[in-house]
Amino acid sequence: MNSLPRLCLITDRRLVRKGTLTSAVKAALDGGVRMVQLREKDLPIRDLLSLAEEMRELTRMYDALLFINDRLDVAICAEADGVHLPQDGLPVEGIKPVLPAGMRVGVSTHSLAEANEAEAGGADFITFGPIYETPSKAAYGPPVGLAALKETCGSVKIPIYALGGIKAGRVEEVLEAGAYGVAMISAILAQDDIQAATRELSVLVE
Repeated sequence: MNSLPRLCLITDRRLVRKGTLTSAVKAALDGGVRMVQLREKDLPIRDLLSLAEEMRELTRMYDALLFINDRLDVAICAEADGVHLPQDGLPVEGIKPVLPAGMRVGVSTHSLAEANEAEAGGADFITFGPIYETPSKAAYGPPVGLAALKETCGSVKIPIYALGGIKAGRVEEVLEAGAYGVAMISAILAQDDIQAATRELSVLVE
């Protein structure tokens, strides 16, 4: 798969209402997700690697991309498609020379300056937000809003995934602001019917 899908699922196993994270991700894949970022920051490294290998096997069945948050070592060991770096993580330009061939790098950004820095460093794509109020991104300060998203999309040439408080009813306006796609957590994983919720979102981003 060469092009990036427009809908990205970011995991948070604490939001899953029934079953396991793996079963929830499978339901999302059945609903149309083709890009998954494994973001379970509190797991011990061996547990994270075990989960990453499980996700790698699952995503391959759907020809879906798998990114590992922050841990380049886990991404390499699990043969993931890439690593997603937090803003305070490793610099893109520092890891690019040691990446396996074909491995992509995403970066979390929260301002135009951070987005420009990520692009200049060689990032393949970025997430940008939080666009709206959301508990999962409260630590990153107040929402950046649609105006900042639009400005950043006009400045940066690599794909931008909007995230933070985005529900089905807000997908259209973030895409109109210039976002390449959307990254979602609770709008998928916190739903009673994950497959149906994902199917609706997949249609909206097409």
